[in-house]
Amino acid sequence: MWTSQTIQTELERILPRVDKPGRYTGGEYNQIRKNWDEVEYKVALAFPDIYDLGMSNLGLMILYDIVNKHKNLLAERVYSPWGDMEAALREREMPLFSLENNRPIHEFDMLAISLPYEQLYTNALNLIDLAGLPIHSAERDATMPLIIAGGHACYNPEPMAPFIDVFVIGEGEEAILKIIGVMRAAAHLDRETQLRYLAQIEGCYVPCFYDVTYHDDGTIAAITPNMPEAPAKVMKTIVPVLPPPVTDFIIPFVETVHARAPIEIMRGCTRGCRFCHAGMVTRPVRERPVAEVLDAMDKILESTGYEEIALLSLSSSDYDEVLDLTKRIGQRFGHLGLNISLPSLRIESVSTQLMDNLGDSKRGGFTLAPEAATEKMRNIINKYVSDEELLETAREIYSRNWRTIKLYFMIGHPQETMEDVQAIIDLSKAVLAEGRAIHGNKASVNVGVSTFIPKPHTPFQWEPMDDTAHVNAKLDLLKREIRGQGLRLRWNDPEGSDFEGFLSRGDRRVAEVVELAWRGGAKFDAWNEQFHEDAWNSAWALVGEKYGIEPKQYSHRKRAIDEVFPWEHIDIAVTRRFLKQDYLMSGQQETRVDCRHQCFACGILPKLKDLRRETEAEAWECPPVKQRAHHRPRTIPLPVVDGAPLPVVGD
Repeated sequence: MWTSQTIQTELERILPRVDKPGRYTGGEYNQIRKNWDEVEYKVALAFPDIYDLGMSNLGLMILYDIVNKHKNLLAERVYSPWGDMEAALREREMPLFSLENNRPIHEFDMLAISLPYEQLYTNALNLIDLAGLPIHSAERDATMPLIIAGGHACYNPEPMAPFIDVFVIGEGEEAILKIIGVMRAAAHLDRETQLRYLAQIEGCYVPCFYDVTYHDDGTIAAITPNMPEAPAKVMKTIVPVLPPPVTDFIIPFVETVHARAPIEIMRGCTRGCRFCHAGMVTRPVRERPVAEVLDAMDKILESTGYEEIALLSLSSSDYDEVLDLTKRIGQRFGHLGLNISLPSLRIESVSTQLMDNLGDSKRGGFTLAPEAATEKMRNIINKYVSDEELLETAREIYSRNWRTIKLYFMIGHPQETMEDVQAIIDLSKAVLAEGRAIHGNKASVNVGVSTFIPKPHTPFQWEPMDDTAHVNAKLDLLKREIRGQGLRLRWNDPEGSDFEGFLSRGDRRVAEVVELAWRGGAKFDAWNEQFHEDAWNSAWALVGEKYGIEPKQYSHRKRAIDEVFPWEHIDIAVTRRFLKQDYLMSGQQETRVDCRHQCFACGILPKLKDLRRETEAEAWECPPVKQRAHHRPRTIPLPVVDGAPLPVVGD
């Protein structure tokens, strides 16, 4: 029987023998460690990758902050152990444990797993298994932790459906507290009844309450609820007003992927890029007030000592008050020599004033994402900006003493030709020429290229991925031409994109592939050197023979306009009608302007009207320009099962 004390004793023997033992010790500055025996409900927050990556995940830290603010709740962290640590755990039959109290994960009431991207699926199974829990939801009962999952990869939850009790579709800040409230009130009930209550919470998808049928050709015929409490479509949950930002960030003992404090200044996007999953699923736009950002910076600097603050959003330069914000940051914090980063900037909304306001930041690279290099392709993807606008922006950037510009492009878009790829080369060299005119040979351009993946809930969800041979030919051209002094090319592995493609677009049959691949040794699939291709090929061979399916059926097949998608029962509040119309427009190279300037009835407006009634928030325009209401969790009708509502549970 493993306890907190026996785990701690064994760790003293294990840690000297593993790489980066600081990943497993806890005890960092700003961690929250509560008395285990004095707290009623306990949540393990899991990021299924190593500590070095998971510690930079803002979503997990938001939930950590929210849950731990409640005196009768506790949240502790757990990450995937690296191979050496996993081997030590399995050799000793020692369960995975939390960092704060060294408690076995199976002792918690809830295991909440963050799934921001699909390559974490096998790691999530491995984490559940290391915790000593059955990986299948059907094999777990009310004596075991409720396993929930959320994040962007959950907008198509089907490839993980057999393994997760409840998916949170949408934003988790309010949903996790509602789930905890239901589970505390229903603690005496069996697991199925608990799930029947949970299925009535906005954004909660309980996969075991849905059946999937298929046509003879393998496409989906229907996805239907099999329990009266389960809605036909699960509407995503939206936080009407962004909660106060995290300020007491935990300071890690080991180097992590980002040594900075992030502040989300805006959530959502109005641009309508047709390939962009995040831009569609995070609607509507909500902006954090400038004063709240400045106050958060004050608290962060006092509590962490970070020297870089990242102002995060999908398009930071579209933040309505970005000029005022950056100006006031300079006035208030300029003497400290902080590095203020805006990681996501739109070429057409980057002004000379914004560059000047950022002038006291450390001179790293300035990142722009044109995504495509010809007018035709920009019209197709609905991200139009002229070459001259890009070159003018580059001139202004270089003239303000930045010497490196990073350009991001995507290849494999619908209707793309080799001429469109050649244009990436020409445009990159033209940007470098602008830099050399100012900085000579000290100017540089870093070009990043990724492969287009038609993501769920986007106008391009009907499109196939480009053939792998075509993508490799395009990459070969880029590798030959984008080279030499001042030019550097980085690209994503096309095979990795194929892998992400079938996972992101898979149905429940793909869950069997995920499980078999994991049992065959697959994990850390996002790490090229760890990718276990043989395990995946073997899994596909078995499942493909069973169902008559193959990976390309999901990633490289054009969809019929009326086909039922595996994610058809997930409602992101952007209608299929809107997505279909936008998809058909792309084929004609027709564009839409930013919907801040014209509403295209995407479907989010009726949802906003409901939220306005619930919150009495003044700010609910479409899109809301400013956030004027204070955040407070919304109430929901009490879930009812067999005529019995759950009692209200206090803090």
